[in-house]
Amino acid sequence: MQTENKLFEDISKVATAALGTLAGAGREFQEVARERAREFVGGGDGISRDEFEAVKVMAANARAEVEALKAEVAALKAALAPAGEAPAAAKARKAPKA
Repeated sequence: MQTENKLFEDISKVATAALGTLAGAGREFQEVARERAREFVGGGDGISRDEFEAVKVMAANARAEVEALKAEVAALKAALAPAGEAPAAAKARKAPKA
């Protein structure tokens, strides 16, 4: 009786290769599904955390600059107002009358 059969050995090799291929395809499918889920949950905008933090810093700098400019405008208005006149009175004097 023959203990080794070439046909069964070939079938076993083909089955092993097919199962390996299916396992790889399964892992690939899971990875694609995870990526799609991340895109869906994250809005799909593709903004990284680093980009978000950079924009956040830029916005904070812009706010600080706006506050500095507001203070500068207020100082210039005070300097342009005639001496001894309150800023409200200067506005009333400059406002056109209807």
